[in-house]
Amino acid sequence: MLSLNILKVLNRITLDFKNEGLASPRLDAEVLLANYLKTDRSGLYTKFERLITDEELNGILSWVERRQKGESVAYIVGKKEFWSLIFQVNSTVLVPRPETELLVEEVLKTCLGLDDRDISILEVGTGSGAISVAIASELKRIRVVATDVSAEVIKLAGKNAENNGVADKISFLCGSLFEPVSGKFDIIVSNPPYISEEEFDRLPLEVRDFEPKEALIAGPEGTEFHYNLIVEGSRYLKFGGWLCMEMGAGQKAVVESMFRENKTYDNVSFRADYAGIDRVVMAQKAVSSEQ
Repeated sequence: MLSLNILKVLNRITLDFKNEGLASPRLDAEVLLANYLKTDRSGLYTKFERLITDEELNGILSWVERRQKGESVAYIVGKKEFWSLIFQVNSTVLVPRPETELLVEEVLKTCLGLDDRDISILEVGTGSGAISVAIASELKRIRVVATDVSAEVIKLAGKNAENNGVADKISFLCGSLFEPVSGKFDIIVSNPPYISEEEFDRLPLEVRDFEPKEALIAGPEGTEFHYNLIVEGSRYLKFGGWLCMEMGAGQKAVVESMFRENKTYDNVSFRADYAGIDRVVMAQKAVSSEQ
């Protein structure tokens, strides 16, 4: 086979991805090639004349084929950066999204307003553990409980907590919603499924065909999990505690009405993402509310 150096292979992959109509052909090519060769993206250019062996080329092209079929770069390389931390990911968990960092930011802001004491946080539906691990990485005096319905997912999240040095701050429990939880918390946080059954068919290929449906689809309306979190969550919040959730485009009015009708919460507020979509909702358990 004709000898090819890193730059020629990189250019070839980029062209293939461009012809496939991928949104970021050069970046995808760089990330895949750098990870396969166990270097970083800058390393591709400092060693661009280094020849690729036939064995390496075959392996790289198998990754390229997977990307061309729609599988995300994160699943192919098995990791994703979130909150400047590295998380292992696979097809059992969603790939952490940049907009979810807004949810982390809001939780951290809320923690600043709490008394100077150990803060207790519950995450419902932890997935890769990205939210809990990111929060735990920023706070010293904190106790986090994170749940997920899948034992396999809990194992992966635990590994991510360990890899990022916060395993001693987080307890991972397996069970649906609040099933494995006891006690009350200062903050409950969740990035629940919020795609309606109708919307699911319109999702991008790499999401629809490769990411776990159970972590995406909430039901016919897309807000079924939000309703359960609002209703059940109040029983696990301390008075004055906060419920913070991510939500989908166009769901603000429905979620806000859920809080108003519940009457357990006040101080309901929203934060938009950088595309102007209301993405995070926060509400406080009223001090005068009944348990």
